[in-house]
Order: sequence, then C-alpha cells, then structure tokens
Amino acid sequence: MKASFIEQHGGPEVIQFGNQPEPITGPGQVKIRVRCAAVNRLDLYTRAGVRGQRKTFPPAHILGGDCSGQIVEIGKGVGNERIDQRVLVNPLIDNWHHHMLRSNNKPRFQFIGSDLQGSYAEYLVVNSENVHVIDNAISFEEAASIPTVFLPVWNMLCNKTKLQPWETVLILSASSGVGSAAIQVAKNIIGATVIATTSDNFKLTKAKNLGADHVINYNQEDILSEVKSLTNGKGVDVVVDHVAGKFFKPALASLKPNGRYGNCGVTDGYEVSLQMGLIFTKQISIHGIFMGTNIDMDRIVTLLNLGKLKAIIERSFPLKMAGAAHERLTKRNVFGKILLTI
Repeated sequence: MKASFIEQHGGPEVIQFGNQPEPITGPGQVKIRVRCAAVNRLDLYTRAGVRGQRKTFPPAHILGGDCSGQIVEIGKGVGNERIDQRVLVNPLIDNWHHHMLRSNNKPRFQFIGSDLQGSYAEYLVVNSENVHVIDNAISFEEAASIPTVFLPVWNMLCNKTKLQPWETVLILSASSGVGSAAIQVAKNIIGATVIATTSDNFKLTKAKNLGADHVINYNQEDILSEVKSLTNGKGVDVVVDHVAGKFFKPALASLKPNGRYGNCGVTDGYEVSLQMGLIFTKQISIHGIFMGTNIDMDRIVTLLNLGKLKAIIERSFPLKMAGAAHERLTKRNVFGKILLTI
C-alpha cells in the first residue's frame, strides 16, 4: 500500500512517500480504506522525535492519528460493523477495554500514529470499538477533523469541569483545532458565555463567527485585564487551556473563586509557575485531560451527524505532500485543521 512514513527523525523533509506493508486484520479488529487523515501537532513531535516521541528504526514508522474511511475487512469476533460502512476513528486505543488485546505486556493506552503505525496510508487496522459510523452527508474531510480536537474538549467541558449554561468560559487560542471545537461545544451545545483569545484580528473575526461572544487579541490586549473588564471584575468559571507556557499565569488568574482549570496540551511550553496560594484561597480545581472515551466519541458523532457540530478546515493536501502539510501546520496564520486526502 502507499503511505507517508519516516525512517529517521528530523524536519518535514524526512517524510517519505512510497510502499509499506498492508496491515493484517486481527480478531476484534476492522480494516479501513483510509480516505482522509488529520495532521496534528503530535505528528510533528513524532516526526521530529521530541516530547517523548523517539522511535527506533527500522522498521519505518507511518505517522497519523485520527482519520476517516470505509470498512473493507472485518476480523473474527466483530459484531455490528459492516463492509463499506463510512466511519471515523478514535485514535486512542484502550487495551484494557479490548478483550482480544488485553495483556500484561501492553500499556493501557496507545495512540495511533505515535505508539502504533498510523493513518497516513491507504489502509489502517484498528479495534472495532474505535470506529464510529458517520452519515453520508458528512464528508471524509469533516469526519477526520473531529476526534483529536473534540474528544478532549468534550471530556473537559462536559465530564470534568462540568461547564453550565449560566457560566463563562475562557478558551485559549481560538484558531487551533481544540480552540474552535471548544467554542462550539461551550456555545452551541452547553450555551455558556464564551471569551476566546487569539493572535490577530483575522482570527478574531473567525472566532466570533464561530460563536465566541468576546475575543481578546493577546498581541494587542492583556488577557487578564480584558477578562476582568468583560466579567465586571468577577472572572470566568472555567478555562480551556491546550497551550500552557506563558498563557498559564494570566488564564489561571482569570478564574473566579471555585473556578475550574482544564488543560489538554502544552504547545506553548511544558513548564509554568504555579502560585499555590491562589489555588487554595480561591478553591480552584485543576483538571488534566487526555482525549476521552469511545462513549464520548459516540455522543460527538451523534451531534456531528445532526449538524450541531462542524469541522473547521484550513486546507487539504494529497498524501504524498505530507511534508508540505507539516510545514503548513507550523505557520501562524492557520485557523482550523490541516488534512491529507488519500
């Protein structure tokens, strides 16, 4: 099969396009003819071999996590899936909940494209519980854009911080996949008041069109001061953070007493300074979020199929141009998902 893969770590130039062995379908698994794969920052880290993503070569490693396509083969013991079903894939594999793969030698969680061979390929084999049926009205591009951004947002806002309709949420970096997903869930599904941040006025307009009530251009305005002004000095109830770094301090300070802080990423940097007095005097809770469950994914796909959630897509590239797609993701003027069509 054709695939985009790496045989060494490095920049986008190390991504090769060529033939790789087609995966074999095992018990409890399905084989998917991949039609579209999302390009995520985890793919960039895996390619570069940074942030804990060093690989041992050989074999060649195929990048890519969330994707969409059609089922072409069904393994033994699979119940409800059917040939030709159109599906998207939750790239987080929970081995403890997959009876065919349960083993003391396997870690509980593995991620397609980093721990396992990925979706930048014509075919992908995955556990049957990780595929979710999409309606014919949903394009493969839309479907591939969903899992890695909506799953942590859903887990954060609906399960952990339990954002309520009468509350206010601060969403950092509205132009990212997670940021645009968070605006939709917070506003369109929960009905909360949304304050978002972004880096320029072009992205500010897009965030407002997506549903944000207020948007702060952090290159021109101070986040904490603007939040205080917009909330009459009260602060926000919940923070959605997937960047950390220099944004952590003003975002944490923006919380009102009994506020909840959710983090699902560190694209701006791992290390932050935490003032513990602020945590206990304001009774703030901090939640670390890593993706979500297949039950969460079912709920998200139901809303996607109903038209209540939508994918925000920046641009699609053909599979053989995966290197160019990686370069595009590093640019500052991106709003939405970068995709590979196959």
